[in-house]
Amino acid sequence: MGFCLSLLFFLASLPIIFAQDVKHATIVVDGTVTTAETDDNFICATLDWWPHDKCDYNQCPWHYSSVINLDLSHPLLAKAIQAFRYLRIRIGGSLQDQVLYDVGNLNSTCHPFRKMKDGLFGFSKGCLHMNRWDELNHLFSRTGAIVTFSLNALHGRHQIRKGVWGGAWDSSNAYDFMNYSVSKGYKLDSWEFGNELSGSGIGASVSAELYGKDVINLKEIIKDLYKKSNFKPSLVAPGGFYNQQWYAKLLQVSGSGIVNVMTHHIYNLGAGYVIYKSEISTYGFESSGVFSSDGLGVDPNLVNKILDPHHLSKISETFSGIVQTIQQNGPWASAWVGESGGAYNSGGRHVSNTFVNSFWYLDQLGMAAKYHTKVYCRQTLIGGNYGLLNTTTFVPNPDYYSALLWHRLMGKGVLAVGSDASPHLRAYAHCSKGRAGITLLLINLSNQTDFIISVRNSMTMRLHVEKKLIQKENSLTRDLKRSVSWVGNEASNGATREEYHLTPKDGYLRSETMVLNGIPLKLTESGDIPRLDPVHNNVNSPIYISPLSISFVVFPNFDAPSCA
Repeated sequence: MGFCLSLLFFLASLPIIFAQDVKHATIVVDGTVTTAETDDNFICATLDWWPHDKCDYNQCPWHYSSVINLDLSHPLLAKAIQAFRYLRIRIGGSLQDQVLYDVGNLNSTCHPFRKMKDGLFGFSKGCLHMNRWDELNHLFSRTGAIVTFSLNALHGRHQIRKGVWGGAWDSSNAYDFMNYSVSKGYKLDSWEFGNELSGSGIGASVSAELYGKDVINLKEIIKDLYKKSNFKPSLVAPGGFYNQQWYAKLLQVSGSGIVNVMTHHIYNLGAGYVIYKSEISTYGFESSGVFSSDGLGVDPNLVNKILDPHHLSKISETFSGIVQTIQQNGPWASAWVGESGGAYNSGGRHVSNTFVNSFWYLDQLGMAAKYHTKVYCRQTLIGGNYGLLNTTTFVPNPDYYSALLWHRLMGKGVLAVGSDASPHLRAYAHCSKGRAGITLLLINLSNQTDFIISVRNSMTMRLHVEKKLIQKENSLTRDLKRSVSWVGNEASNGATREEYHLTPKDGYLRSETMVLNGIPLKLTESGDIPRLDPVHNNVNSPIYISPLSISFVVFPNFDAPSCA
């Protein structure tokens, strides 16, 4: 049956192959050493605080997806989380530094978020009631979610000048909330401190010196509250946009072992909606260095940016910078992407929730892993235009399946990849998850080029070179040809590889339906996540990657000592 499906898939692709430009490419994977390592649960998604009346540009894309009003009983929500078995969830976002926890000796009135012209991001302070926190933890417990909660880091502070906050952090409300969580036995994987307060901040900023002293305080609180527990949550900070001087100063001020994880946010596609110039100062975007104001409406260049390999690669400078800053100032910490939605301003309507967005998303997962990122949190699990789930129906969007395939196929060991293809063919390789061999992620950004790919094992190539030197054979080329398709030590006609080819329904890049090996992915009649079955092809056959498509290819017999 698998052979028939493979044959049908291949035959179906032939008209496209013959109609397009065809390029041959060779990809070499080095399985002798891992160049980086991710966490076992690299894939992460966020839950945000934005209420239903968060509206911009004549659209209200959040609906009832907030931490405080999301329908936690919706069956699709639990099923979507459980499909990962262990999905990391980060609770946080722009309004988190205005959240009060309705517990303990809270002196302020705890009321829902309300629109307020002079409030941070246009809203008043909001409230998290403990019965809601109980409901959230019941969901996390029964779905196996691994939770990071981002705390309010502005409580007790005041604005000393536009966009800059000073004064001491009042930790009492956070302490009471964390103490309540400990008393209830809620297992939080980590506590994060503040949201986008680093550098010049987004809406608000706090100096690195002041922030560094606060995280020392928070670390003591964690030690005190968890002193009787065998499990100690990590301290995560700062949850902002990377600023080299600010991040370095934070690590220097806080000192060894205080901050366990350095989180940074990425929105490298720019604005999903381009905003009115009159709104820039209102939201504090002008000084951030990551926003622009070229007009109004959906960014017409958003899709072009997603499919531009040069644009996608620019963010490598940020990844590289984070790695260097940690190595030089805090080697005890690891790097996470704490929030990344591609396009900010709630994402791009009819773009961020469609197939085309997976080119950006999967490429960034591959790049982040290569630069020693342990965890990557997608904005959002649900909410805005960039949710992995549809905000009203809870039906998975295409990126949900991209995340799920990565989670199931890509192990934590990152491998070096070489390629002679054009920049439009992106390639990433990891040790396979939970089994022997490797998994290759191939992303074809070209709209006209079919790639016929041969995969080589660098170790096998070296073996052939050594064999030539010993036997003094006349032609190295002949030996290399024998090793082109086989990726183990010896060829085997019965060996197969698994292929997961992803395309948009009807070839429409902005389709909200992803197609796997020619079959549209949709929920089963009982509302379950569908099976994600591969096609099997003989390992000696070439790999065909059609234009504007994505493929995961699993080589169970790849000889990779570093993955053993």
